[in-house]
Amino acid sequence: MATANDTHDARLATLLNELTDVLHNGAQPDLDAVCRQNPDLADELRQVWTALRFTEAFGNRTGAATTALAPATRLSHEPDDDLPRIFGDYDLLEKVGCGGMGVVYRARQRSLGRTVAVKMMRRELATAADLARFRAEPGSAARLDHPNIVSVYDVGACDGHEYFSMQYVEGETLAQRIARVPLSPREAAALMIPICRAVHHAHQAGILHRDLKPSNVLLDHEGKPHVTDFGLAKRVTGGPELTLTGVLVGTPSYMAPEQAVGQRGVIGPATDVYALGTILYELLTGHPPFRATTLDELRWAILEQEPVPPRIFNRQIDRELEMICMKCLQKPPDLRYQAAGQLASDLEAYLRGEPTSARPSGVAFFVNRVLRDTPHAAVLENWGVLWMWHSLAIFVLCLITNVMLWKGVHNPWPYLLPWGAGLVTWAGIFWTLRRRGGPVTFVERQFAHAWGGGVLASIALFFVELLLHLDALTLSPMLALFAGMVFINKAGTLSGSFYFAAAAYFVTAGLMALFPEFGILLFGTVSAVCFFVPGYKYHRQRIRALREGPKGSPKR
Repeated sequence: MATANDTHDARLATLLNELTDVLHNGAQPDLDAVCRQNPDLADELRQVWTALRFTEAFGNRTGAATTALAPATRLSHEPDDDLPRIFGDYDLLEKVGCGGMGVVYRARQRSLGRTVAVKMMRRELATAADLARFRAEPGSAARLDHPNIVSVYDVGACDGHEYFSMQYVEGETLAQRIARVPLSPREAAALMIPICRAVHHAHQAGILHRDLKPSNVLLDHEGKPHVTDFGLAKRVTGGPELTLTGVLVGTPSYMAPEQAVGQRGVIGPATDVYALGTILYELLTGHPPFRATTLDELRWAILEQEPVPPRIFNRQIDRELEMICMKCLQKPPDLRYQAAGQLASDLEAYLRGEPTSARPSGVAFFVNRVLRDTPHAAVLENWGVLWMWHSLAIFVLCLITNVMLWKGVHNPWPYLLPWGAGLVTWAGIFWTLRRRGGPVTFVERQFAHAWGGGVLASIALFFVELLLHLDALTLSPMLALFAGMVFINKAGTLSGSFYFAAAAYFVTAGLMALFPEFGILLFGTVSAVCFFVPGYKYHRQRIRALREGPKGSPKR
């Protein structure tokens, strides 16, 4: 007889398959209409559909997927085989879980007379990558011996199905616990400590989980947590890689920013710490830090939006616990706890009423946060060589201009040739060269428009001087102010280090006013430095990335 859960799963699978079929036929599925027709499944349907689209979209960018939704993401709703039944050394008693590529049964191991969980591969739904991950899961978990990590007992194949058996934890998932009864802040902190210690143990063994979330934490009848599902685990010391750098893995709502964008060489223990922070956040508020109904909204939130402080949703949360949670959720990995064990220690200190390390460390913390690179800074690797050439072009232009001033040219009209036609022509060449280097991202277009606006404002100064009957270059200090504003825009969008360039320009504006006979040359010198230094930095960064290859190891 089908259970309520079976009916629920079958309906959800049917709806997802129908939406996928519409997408495969080239049309846009009406998710809102389907949710209105199935209000009891609406929330879960939106979450799963967003996750599928999220994975597909980023997978296409990295070569991980070639269709709108890979066959492995389609959910089966075929009826289960008759249970109980014999499967090798196991009596399969009941299905207790079902995922995209595997199904889990409660079983009895006949030879040892013990109850275990048997996870079996669903070959008809699996891709080659899924098969590799399924085979890796028992290998990753078997290397770990910790009371809060689900133990693996046996690995094998039977009747054409690959499987592994593991410790059976009778109880519920942490996700079910959160949905059933809210936890107090202190209960949440206490529950997180053994989870963090288990993850820290995995990190010490050289394994990253990469898919930590409430549904991958099992609670036994005593409330003791057990971390499971190492299907996306990655060995960080030795061994073959199962996923290419840049391929999206994990569950979107619990992903760290570096997972969502697939940046090279940034996945590490701090990535799992971020996921632990999302679990703590959900324990405290009842939901993950970021939720969205569309792919673009979720991506933007993960990369750009700061999570709402948990105390906004629950005033019972202590400020100290909130700071611990928010430290885990910092966008830059270096601002989070660098080890899950440090997070556990802070939670223990909080429960004892002792000071924690989560409090911002004064000026150093503020400066580090302000000057950090944003997730978009990697696009500057496309501009390194161009910026070095631009530094030369702007210096030569300013040198010619200052020579004209020394020669006694005071009429603004002669300056319009190099600054009007010359600068506009160079801007066109510059942009054409960038476009030949590959697709231009939205962020690149943003700061290119800001730079273009600065160029047009610079040219317009000569017309303003004509209208005011001023000598040429009287208003030239404004050039430095325009440039400073452009670099402030770059600092907010790309990297806080550009604040230094903006400050240099503002100081230069004052010096240009004090020493007008050398002002434009001074502006050209400062501009050359402000473009050449980051250009060289990001050019070298690009060269290193090409030499290291996609996995961070030197190419042979």
